[in-house]
Amino acid sequence: MPNDPFVDVTALASLGPIQYLDARDQATFEAGHAPSALRVPAEEWDKAAKATDIGFAKTAYWDNAFASLGVDPSAIAVAYDDGRMTNAARVWFILQYFGAKAVILNGGWPVLSSAAELPMAAKALRSGFRTVPGAGSVGLVDRETLKRQLDGDAHVFDTRTRAEFTGEDMRNRTRGGHLPGARHLSHTDLLADGVVRPAPALRAMMEQVGFRPVDHIVTHCEGGGRAALAAAAAVRAGYEDVRVYYLSFADWARDESCPIVRG
Repeated sequence: MPNDPFVDVTALASLGPIQYLDARDQATFEAGHAPSALRVPAEEWDKAAKATDIGFAKTAYWDNAFASLGVDPSAIAVAYDDGRMTNAARVWFILQYFGAKAVILNGGWPVLSSAAELPMAAKALRSGFRTVPGAGSVGLVDRETLKRQLDGDAHVFDTRTRAEFTGEDMRNRTRGGHLPGARHLSHTDLLADGVVRPAPALRAMMEQVGFRPVDHIVTHCEGGGRAALAAAAAVRAGYEDVRVYYLSFADWARDESCPIVRG
């Protein structure tokens, strides 16, 4: 299993047994997909992850979701989307959090569809998959934990747009801005020419905004996808203590006891 959450299409054959997981919508999937790809209902997974009666704690739901899809614990899941990589990163984060082996295809469907040859996928399984919350290298942080860590324990990586960060774009909320002490790099800054930047470039960008190698980094966005992409980018850059505040700013802004900085 590679340490880098991203894999280039040219390196797929070196991974060993793989499964293609397509995070696009049904119609797009039916128009064309990777060999033997399984379509992940990413919107359903996202809704479940944010539901108070499921979240990341109800393992029975995720056991069934993974088993119903046919996730093979012996293969590496290669998640891809339309090229924005936020949905693929969302799928990657959920899979790895529960202990599945997963990577994000760098560049998504645009690079996949133009490849001359692709390795075949492992046969989908329909047996039980036993999830283990927190088994992945990138963990999860909730609102109350993050509130306690704002005294310096957590180094917040806000990957929304600059307008969202400053509060100019309120996203139709009564409160807008950013968490105290948050550092900003838009998720689009992490990409160049349709792919996530190489590790040295990501490392330099993160160091420039103030992240240090020993920092406990917590990524967030508005609702999970961009935060997952930022977490994967931080891991690619070499940071080892990375967590995702999956419910993100939408959750934070609803709680009036959570501080927000404008500007």
